[in-house]
Amino acid sequence: MLALLLGLAVAAAPAPQSGDAVVGRWKTPVHNGIVEISRCGASICGKIVGSDKLRTNPNLADARNSDTSLRNRRLMGLQILGGFKLQGAGWYGGKIYNAEDGKTYSAEITMSGNDTLNLRGCVFKPFCRTQTWTRVR
Repeated sequence: MLALLLGLAVAAAPAPQSGDAVVGRWKTPVHNGIVEISRCGASICGKIVGSDKLRTNPNLADARNSDTSLRNRRLMGLQILGGFKLQGAGWYGGKIYNAEDGKTYSAEITMSGNDTLNLRGCVFKPFCRTQTWTRVR
C-alpha cells in the first residue's frame, strides 16, 4: 500500500524543467513587452523584440539610462537579461536592465509551468519585485 501511494505521489509531481524551458518569446506585464530569451553559451540572455511603445515608435531610444552616453541606443533588440547560471530548476545570479528607470538589478528566473515564468529583480535582498511572464506562441 505504501509503495502504491509513493508511486502515485511521484507520478503527480511536476516534471523537472530543463535549462532550455525558458528559451522562447515571453510577454511581460509592462507595456505588453516581448522579450526573446535564448541560450548564450552556458547561460541565457534576453532581448527586447517588441512592446506597445515600440509598435508606435520602433526607434524608441534608451532615454532613461543612467549612463548618459547610452541614451541614444535603440530599445528594439536591446539585451536586458544576462549573466545567469542554471542551478537546479532555475536561473540565478543574473542581471536585468529596466529601461523604465534606466537601472540594472540582480535577477533570478524560475518556471511555474511550461508557459509561465517568474522573474524576480532585486535592488538587494529583500528589496525585490517579481513579475510573471507568459510564453508567446
